[in-house]
Formats: sequence, structure tokens, C-alpha cells
Amino acid sequence: MDFETDDWRTLWDALLGVVTFWMGRGVRIFRVDNPHTKPFAFWEWLIDKVHALDPGVVLLAEAFTRPRVMEHLAKLGFTQSYTYFTWRSDPAELRDYLEELTTPPLVEYMRPNLWPNTPDILTEELQTGGPAAFRARFLLAATLAANYGIYGPALEHMEHQPREPGSEEYLHSEKYEVRWRGGANAAGEAGAADPEPMRELIARVNATRHAHPALQQDMSLTFHRADNPMLLVYSKRDERSGDVVLVIVNMDHRHAQSGWTALDMPALGLAWDAPFTVVDDLDGSTYSWRGPRNFVRLDPAHGPGHLFHLVAAGIAPAAVGTGA
Repeated sequence: MDFETDDWRTLWDALLGVVTFWMGRGVRIFRVDNPHTKPFAFWEWLIDKVHALDPGVVLLAEAFTRPRVMEHLAKLGFTQSYTYFTWRSDPAELRDYLEELTTPPLVEYMRPNLWPNTPDILTEELQTGGPAAFRARFLLAATLAANYGIYGPALEHMEHQPREPGSEEYLHSEKYEVRWRGGANAAGEAGAADPEPMRELIARVNATRHAHPALQQDMSLTFHRADNPMLLVYSKRDERSGDVVLVIVNMDHRHAQSGWTALDMPALGLAWDAPFTVVDDLDGSTYSWRGPRNFVRLDPAHGPGHLFHLVAAGIAPAAVGTGA
């Protein structure tokens, strides 16, 4: 389309009409494909028109492009933005990138949405990391940011075969063929096995996100140190309720990793030598800890990590169910 045609206003009005058509039928979330290939002025104009009609409409910019372009789309008014989380796999690199997203100036106008996979992207890490990579990348996406997304069927079934060596496209891409997963279809043909372990993890993490205000915002993300660089340790704290969530993820998808934490206790709302209890919302296990130095061992064969909420003086526990 020629967005700068002499009759540009007629074109722009027609495209706005596409969005308002679906808004009139109850759609309030739009994933906008490749917005960086259209003029910035168009998006600024369209988003302003849409939010004048309904400020609650969410527009997600699916723009894997140069950093400044991605950020400028957020400045123009996109409610949420895809990020480079998908390709950040090194622990230090991931920490640096999330700190960039959650501190000024980006935090002032860009709302990140983290995706471990998409209909278009199957990363090398997921191709080669086995089931542990799928579990770890999901847990990271769902707890590092308040907003996350998944290409659900492929993630639940841990689909990892690329179309060809060096490609990030799926072997059986739904862009080119109809896929059937789950039980038998109308013709009686069997589908893929039901991926219960992954679905249970997704359900538990989503229940924790609903129960804990700390996971519903990005402003308080704090990374903590550990003496093992393969243990990524971070927390979020809701100032209003005192709710604190502490996450520890094994970034090694093949081997068990262990080490001692060096927690920033004031960031958790605790004195440096305070005793406290951590409850893992993934398996219900409970540990009594004291101060910043505590031992952790994580085996990727058993799970991606710990999703703790803290129980201590001044920290209110929250009940977490197991439903999605």
C-alpha cells in the first residue's frame, strides 16, 4: 500500500475502519504485524483515533526490528511491544536486557511483552535445549515481565524441529498447513499426545501471576547475585501489599546446578539478617531461610527452577490455586 498517496486520508480512514469493525464485535486486543514497515505518522494517528473511542483497547507491536525503531513505536502509543527476549539466552545478557527494559528511559514509555516462541520463530535454544529449555523459557517470560505470550500449541507440545538447518521456522508450520493436535478429529484421526506436564506448569504459573500483585508490574524487578552464574536470581515486590516473589531459574538445560545466593535483603523488604520462609508455588515445597546467603540446587530434569513467594513479618502470603 502507498501510505503517502495523494488520497492518503481515504486509505487511512479505510484502515481505521478495519479496526473499528472488529472493535464493534468485541475485539479489544490487536497484535499488529510488522508495524515498522508502515509510516510512524499513520500509527500515531490511528492509535489516537482508536483510544479516543476506547482507551482500553490493547495494541501489541509485533516489531522485531532495530532497537530505536521498536522503541519509537512504543512512544507513538502502542500499548505493548515485542522485545528481543526471544533471543537472549546467556544469563548475563538476559539480565542486562531486562534491566534496560525496566529502568529509565525505556520503562517510562515501553511496556514489554515477552515471548519464548512465536508462530514465526523457533529459536536455536528451543531446537536444541530439549524439554528443559521450553520449561525454563516459559518460566522466565511469565515472571520477568507483567505481560507475556506464547505460541501455545507449539510450546505445549515442545515442537522443536526446524524447517531446515539454520532456520528458525517450524518444520510443520501452520502458515503452510492445517495442524491438528490433541484428541481425534472429526474424521477419527488421532492427534498428538496431550502435553499434560507443560500444561500443568502453565496453569500453576498463571495461577501464581493472578495471586501475586508483585508479578503484575515491571517497576520493581531486581536481580540478585549467586556464586554460580548459571543460576539467574530475581525478585519483584509490590509496595502496596508487601507481596514479594523470588524466582531462581537454572539457565543450564542439561545439567543440575547449585550455589549460594547473595540476596539484596532490603529489595525484599527485609533486614539483612532476617529469617524468612519461602514457599515454592510450583511444587508446594517450603524452606526456612535467613539472611542473604542460602543454598540452592536445581536439576532441569525435575523442573526449571523455584517460583517462591516469601512469608515473613510484614509480608502477606497469598493463596495460590492450581487452575489456569
